[in-house]
Amino acid sequence: MSVGKHDQPRLDRLGAYPFQRLKGLLAGIRPASGLVHIDAGAGEPRLPQPAFVAPQLEEHLHGFSQYPPTSGALFVREAMASWLVRRYGLADVDPSTQVLAANGTREALFSVAHALVNPEAAAEPRVLMPNPMYQIYYGGAVLAGARPWLMSCTASSQFAPELDAVPEKVWKEAAFIYVCSPSNPTGWVADHDWYRRLIELADEHDFYIVADECYSEIFWREQPVGLLEVCQRIGREDFSRCLVMNSLSKRSALPGLRSGLIAGDARLIARFAKLRSYTGPATPLPLQRVAAMAWSDEYHVGINQETYRRSLQAFYEEWGDGSPPEGTFFVWLDVGDGEAFARAAYEQQAVTVLPGAYLSAPDERGENPGTSYVRAALVDGEEQAAELARRLRQVRV
Repeated sequence: MSVGKHDQPRLDRLGAYPFQRLKGLLAGIRPASGLVHIDAGAGEPRLPQPAFVAPQLEEHLHGFSQYPPTSGALFVREAMASWLVRRYGLADVDPSTQVLAANGTREALFSVAHALVNPEAAAEPRVLMPNPMYQIYYGGAVLAGARPWLMSCTASSQFAPELDAVPEKVWKEAAFIYVCSPSNPTGWVADHDWYRRLIELADEHDFYIVADECYSEIFWREQPVGLLEVCQRIGREDFSRCLVMNSLSKRSALPGLRSGLIAGDARLIARFAKLRSYTGPATPLPLQRVAAMAWSDEYHVGINQETYRRSLQAFYEEWGDGSPPEGTFFVWLDVGDGEAFARAAYEQQAVTVLPGAYLSAPDERGENPGTSYVRAALVDGEEQAAELARRLRQVRV
């Protein structure tokens, strides 16, 4: 007797993680000799560390002798709340009831599904997400007992998740939706009207919104709007139904610090805090001290922003086609066959890029919107970005 897809253990429904798949794709290939390897596959910023990191860490080393609170120390939640107020022009954010600190946002984006999904609901709960996506969304939904609904984001819609294309039945079954703005990997950015329409749908169909805004400080021209900002503009000061997540990994180029924030609806924050008291890894207190400084300082962020802009400009000047995305430091390139191009780029030019199909999945029609694309991360500065474009332009499949 065969086992149906939904009779499998949940973990078995997930494929290998994108970077494991990439390792397998490139296995046995020898990169071009005489060229220094460029790793543009991972979105790991490799910019200079802010000057305050080492002094702050040294001053607070004694904190390693204490257990850190799972929800984050009040001083770091106050820094996060103050940043949200400054960045988005919010009237107020209560650090005690509307903010949590996370050990980076990856674990938070995954575990939030367990706080918001009821796997025992009469109808199988849905979790909506963009496609392509940050794969944590898919894994979180499946392992929480939900069924993902993939919102294909294609060039025809400027890579926006099309809200009106979702069947009403799916909205009715939705537990929550993942939003990523600016988008990894496409660079799409939600505007006020898109967020407002999504909030209206959430009220109409009784679901929650989780906005991954980790790339909010990396943008080409206009500073991206945030979900909580839109809430305030429409008179939703309690941020009802809404949670946002952000991180120092991209904003401050400190991916190893593991500092993420969760903010929004106090009822959802309390529910999530209860879950995380059982499951959530806490950031050590000395690192929280560094994080509080990073959330409070904009000087280093401005330097990073300018570096990313120059990198995007340098890449597209050499690439010779298209224009920079509205947000993120990724370029999403249509190369015809993403896997074949990634293999050829590694073999011919010693460059690692990630096939787009590894960041997406077949939709309800069996179509994978990432198949023809590769994602490349511009994380090493403008000279490396220009060199990356020069090499990718020479790849022949």
